[in-house]
Amino acid sequence: MAQDVYKRLAKHLDDLPGGFPATESGVELKILQKLFTPEQAELALGTTLIPEEARVIARRAGLSSEEAASRLDQMVQQGLILGIYPPQRAPLYMAAQYVIGIWEYNVNSLDQELVELMNQYVSTLFDPETWSQAPQLRTIPVGRSLDAGHQVMPYEEAAAIIAQQKKILVAPCICRKEHKMAGQGCDRLLEACLVFGAGAYLYERRGVGRVIDQAEALEILKKADEDGLVLQPSNSQKVINICCCCGCCCQVLLALKRHPRPASLVSSPFTLQVDTELCIGCEVCQERCQMDALSMENEHVLLDPERCLGCGLCVSTCPSGALTLARKPQDQQRPVPATFQEAVMDLARARGKMGATSLALMGLKSKLDRFLASKD
Repeated sequence: MAQDVYKRLAKHLDDLPGGFPATESGVELKILQKLFTPEQAELALGTTLIPEEARVIARRAGLSSEEAASRLDQMVQQGLILGIYPPQRAPLYMAAQYVIGIWEYNVNSLDQELVELMNQYVSTLFDPETWSQAPQLRTIPVGRSLDAGHQVMPYEEAAAIIAQQKKILVAPCICRKEHKMAGQGCDRLLEACLVFGAGAYLYERRGVGRVIDQAEALEILKKADEDGLVLQPSNSQKVINICCCCGCCCQVLLALKRHPRPASLVSSPFTLQVDTELCIGCEVCQERCQMDALSMENEHVLLDPERCLGCGLCVSTCPSGALTLARKPQDQQRPVPATFQEAVMDLARARGKMGATSLALMGLKSKLDRFLASKD
C-alpha cells in the first residue's frame, strides 16, 4: 500500500509542468520515500497548481481542517509543497514541482543517500527535445562584459534586475553543496542563489538562506564574475531568482555540456565575437568558458558558436579586447515570457501536459471543492 502511494505521487509530479519521469530502476520512488512519509505523500496528492486553503485539501484527504493545516504547514517547512501566507488571511497551499522546486527547497536537508539517489536520477530529467521548445535555462552577461554601446533590456542586465528588488535573499547553491558531499566539485562561491520577492519570503520563513540588501547582492554578482560563474536568471521578464552557476557542479550546465549544441537549448540574446588580430593567445578565456566553446588554433582563440551561451565570462577578463559580446539577430533570439508562470506553462505544453481541457477541469474541481468545503 505504501509503495502504491509513492507511484501515484510520482505520476502526480510528472503531470506538473516540470515533470518527474519514471525510470526502469525506480530510483525516483526511492527519492520520494526519502522525502515524504506515506501520509505526506497522500496529502500531497490533494494539492494542485491552484493555491487553496487547508479546508479544501482536507476535504479531498478526508481530514479535519485543523489536522490538514498542521500537516500542510509541516510539509511547507520541509520543502515538499508551496505555502502562501497572506496577512490576516488563511494560508494557501499548492503543489511544488520536483525541479525547480522540491529538490532545491531541500538544500538544508541533504544527506549522502539523497545526493546519491539524485545523481542516479538527474540524467532522466534532462530532455533536449523539450528544452529546445521551451528553454529551461536563460543566461545574461556578467556586468563587466557589457559596455555603453549595448542596448540591453532591464531583464537582461543583472544590476538592473537587482535594482528592481525590494526583498532579496541569498541561499546556498545546492549543486555545489551536493558535489562537495560526494567528494567532488569546486571551491567557488557557495552562497550563490539570489531569490527575490515571494520566494525570498518563503525561504526566510523556512530558515533557508539569509536576507541581504541590494549592495550585498551586487557584491555577490561581482564575486560570481571573479569565480567564473554563469548568471542564470529565471526565464521571465519579471525575474524571480538569479543562480550563479559553474560547469563542474551545476546539474543544468553539466547536462548542457554533454549536448553537442548547447546554444540551441538556451535562451540568450547575446553571442561571442572574436577579433583574432587582437588575440594574444593567453588562453584565459578557455579556462573561463563553462561550455568548452573556445579552443586555440595557431595561437589564436577559436569559437564554436553552437556551444556559446553568451554569458560574457570570457569577455570580462580578456586582456587585449579581442572578445566582445554581440546581440544575436532578432530571429535567433528566444522570446522571454513575461512571467515565470508563463514560462512554466510553456514547458507544460512542450511536454504535452496541462492542456486547455485539463486546466479547465482543474479549475472547475477547485471551485466545486471550495464550495463543498464551505458547507462542511
